[in-house]
Amino acid sequence: MVGSETYIEKFKEHLIDRRQASVNTVASYARDIAQFLRFCEKDGLADIVEGDVRGYLSSLSEKGLKPATTARVTASLKAFFGYLAGDSIIASNPTEGITTSGFSRELPQVLTDKEIALLFAKPNLYTLKGLRDKAMLETLYATGIRVSELVALDESDVNLAMNLITCRGSRERTIPLYKDAVAVLSEYIASARPQMIASEQESALFVNKDGERMTRQGFWKLVKTYTEKAEITKDITPQTLRHSFAAHLLENGADIKVLQEMLGHTNIASTQVYAKVVKRQLKDEYFRSHPRSRPNR
Repeated sequence: MVGSETYIEKFKEHLIDRRQASVNTVASYARDIAQFLRFCEKDGLADIVEGDVRGYLSSLSEKGLKPATTARVTASLKAFFGYLAGDSIIASNPTEGITTSGFSRELPQVLTDKEIALLFAKPNLYTLKGLRDKAMLETLYATGIRVSELVALDESDVNLAMNLITCRGSRERTIPLYKDAVAVLSEYIASARPQMIASEQESALFVNKDGERMTRQGFWKLVKTYTEKAEITKDITPQTLRHSFAAHLLENGADIKVLQEMLGHTNIASTQVYAKVVKRQLKDEYFRSHPRSRPNR
């Protein structure tokens, strides 16, 4: 990222001069920030948005990093972007809405069946963009792949005849598609994508308004747009659809080892988090529905 090294060095000086930070603390902050910036696909610091930060923190959790480590990285990023915003180097702070508390307690947020239906009903299927958006949402929820893997899909990775996609992320895997996802993908590939691509040499399955490969940030923005249109109050990100995929499969009897393979988790502990989500939902439903659990009965 252009110029980022300069600002990291200035931030390190700020930590030493203004906050009397130790050498180890400064080195830790600088390492966390540099790793985050390498993760981003942006030209400059001013282009980074909250979705980039949340996506990065989610990726750390998926790699099995301890909650304390994720909290430390969050603190590093908040300090850095707070410094940049304070010195008017960037106009807005992308970490302002992110907290460092609760990493050891919070479970992934998932959508209900009703919320999924509300969200998926919002794209206008009579437009090229709406058809693409619906295809992306359905594909993500059908497969549970990471948003980085979703936007990395090529058209050749889709096998509509076999109802499968091949995900070539950190762990290559083939994942089934349910019939609604196959239907909207088929229509998108046949009628929308040919009109949207910038050139016939474009291999990307999903493209943006310029006809080039969709980015993580672009998809994050469209999820936010449809969340608002659906009037869903939860803070939904692309990662929420991945979490919902996993929790809903477990809730309906999927084997956790099979789910681990579909999610591309190297550590079973990362997958077992969703079992806790299902248990939490069952407990909530019990206390909401059982006649003898209601107050003032």
